[in-house]
Formats: sequence, C-alpha cells, structure tokens
Amino acid sequence: MKIIHHLKDAIQLLTMPREKRRLVFYSEGKTYWVHFEGIIKELLKAYDISVCYVSSDENDPGLQLEHRNYCKFKTDKGPVRNWLFENIKTDVMVMTMPDLHVHQVKRSKYGVHYVYVQHSPVSQHMIYNEKAFNHFDTIFCAGPHHVKEIREMEKKYGLSKKNLVEHGYGRLDAILEELGKLSISKKSTNSPKHILLAPSWGQHCVIETVGMEVVDHLLGCGFQVTLRPHPQTVKNSNDNITAIVNKYHRHPFFEIDTDMSSQESLHQSDILISDWSGAGFDYAFGLGKPVLFIDVPRKVNNPRYAEIDIEPIEVSIRGLIGKIVSLSEIDKINEYINAENYFFDREVIAKKNIFNLSSSSRVGASSIKDIVETTAGIKIEGVF
Repeated sequence: MKIIHHLKDAIQLLTMPREKRRLVFYSEGKTYWVHFEGIIKELLKAYDISVCYVSSDENDPGLQLEHRNYCKFKTDKGPVRNWLFENIKTDVMVMTMPDLHVHQVKRSKYGVHYVYVQHSPVSQHMIYNEKAFNHFDTIFCAGPHHVKEIREMEKKYGLSKKNLVEHGYGRLDAILEELGKLSISKKSTNSPKHILLAPSWGQHCVIETVGMEVVDHLLGCGFQVTLRPHPQTVKNSNDNITAIVNKYHRHPFFEIDTDMSSQESLHQSDILISDWSGAGFDYAFGLGKPVLFIDVPRKVNNPRYAEIDIEPIEVSIRGLIGKIVSLSEIDKINEYINAENYFFDREVIAKKNIFNLSSSSRVGASSIKDIVETTAGIKIEGVF
C-alpha cells in the first residue's frame, strides 16, 4: 500500500502548477531536517515563494510543518523516488544527499538546477566519494575549506565551475540557538562525568572496532556513558551496537541515544569521544566542550583524495579542539578525561572555520531565492 501512496504523492507533485513547484527540497529522513529547517522557515517568512518538501521518512519533522506556501510529499528510497527524480519538472532542487547522478538517483531529464547543502563541515575530498559533488550546480559551503577544496578539485580534474555559496552550517546554528535557551543546572561535585560516545560509521570506526572495549573502560572507571551511534552504523553494524546494549542495558550509568534529531545528549554531557565524525565540530564549535578523538584509521571513501594537496579539516582541526588518543591508549582514556587541559577559544576557532555563525538560515534562504529567480526568470517578492 505504501508504494501506491508514494506514487500518488509523486504524481501530485509532478502535476502541480509550475509556479507551485519551482522549488523542491528532498530529504532522506528525519535526521536531515535540522539542515533544512532554518532555510525553509526563513524562506517562508521572508519571501512569497512556494516550497515543496519531499521526504523518504514518514517521521520526518519537515512533514509536520504547516504554512500556506508549503506542500509536503512522502516517497520511498527506491523505485518511486528514482522515477520521480528523473521526471521532475522544477526549477531548483535542494538536497543534502551527495552522489547525485552517481548511483541510482539521477538528475532530471529536464533542466533542473541542483543545490547541495552540507550535512557536515568535514572536507569534501576524503570522507566522501570521488564524484560525490560533480553533478550539482550550486554547493553551499560550510566554511572556507570547502571553497578551497572544491575549486582545487575543479582545477585538478577539469570539472565545470560550480556556483559556490558561503553559507555556513545549519546544525551548528541550531545548537547555538538551543544553547541560548537552555538553563542547565550545575552538576553536583559528586556526579560522575558524563561521556558522549558518538563516532562516525564505517568498518574502521570506533563502534565497529573497539566500541565494546571503550564502553567497558569508561563504565569501569565510573563514568556515565551515552552511546550515540550514527544512523548508518545502526543500519550496517547493528550487531556491534546490540552486543554493547545487551551487556549494559541494566547498568545505571549507561544509556543509548538513537534520536539524531535531538540535541539533549550533546547538552547534558561533559566530553565527547569520537573518531572522524563531524559531531566533533558540533560539540566543540557549538558548545565549547572538549573532544577526545580515538585514532582509528582515517575514514577514506575516496582513495584518490591525496591528489588534492589540501589536508582535510577533520585531520587538521583535531589537535585544536581536543586530544588524540591512540588505539594503544584506550585503557588510559580516563587519564585524558580527568586531565581537563583542553582549553581552546571556541568563538575564534569557529568563526575562522565556519561561515555566518548564527545567520546561515538567512544567508541560505536569500541565496536560494536568488537562484530560483535566475533559473526561472521570475521576480520573487518579499513578505512585509
């Protein structure tokens, strides 16, 4: 029955009047709403423009938003979505899913302008596949490193020049906004330190390799531990997660957090342990809290990344916002945690590496409005 509903939604979108479907956002699911939310709400607040939102997750908060200029549609992650993408007639499509036109999701047969919004501040050339961004027309850049990397890739491989927007990072702005609203009570001096274990995903990452060992050590040292696995780890390596949860689900200092749309565990914890995850940026830049990076092998999805002679920011930033723990020192993590010598100037480092802190939504909405105007040859009025 779901495929019938998805087909109905796809046909409804394709047959809407063109002026109602000039701008389409596509989301893989609820964890990506945070990257679109600020832009979409700013577009609806500031401009008289229709916004279509398509999601492959019925629990996506973006499907709950109500506005007279906002239309919502559900699709799958398979044949209906792929057919919709190839046949959609819109002016601008905004995504935070890389690898457009590389795998099953293709560009439309019609002249659609594709915009990529970053869902992580990490560099473009190591963690992502080699051709992850080749088929986008515009790329929103989280920081100066993205501009430099993309221009270097264009030069190195003879790619057409993309429209680059100095945007920023919506998730970081959401963390900063929530931080300003929270009144977190001061912990008792007798309370254990709260450790958030939030690694990246992949065969060499923490949960897939030394996850049990790390949790064993932390709980054995009396720390409170929240395990926050990446959604792809849940999908691809759930056996590792299940083993940890089965062992410690009754432990009073252990909990698991699988709600990536929530920020609660970030705010409540004292220190983050990660590896190559972009969560380190969120934690350090947004909250000013320290990060321990377990030095598992680099997460490399582009074996040719070294051809781009730029050190990935996820490599260069680690020593500035925390400490690096070798695999041979896992039994000494408690010493790193208790040392507390992690001072760094959050505001200075964040401003240097991320565009438009606390204002990326306004910049993103204005830029998308301009792209729609140029692509469609229309004038979009502001809301007064």
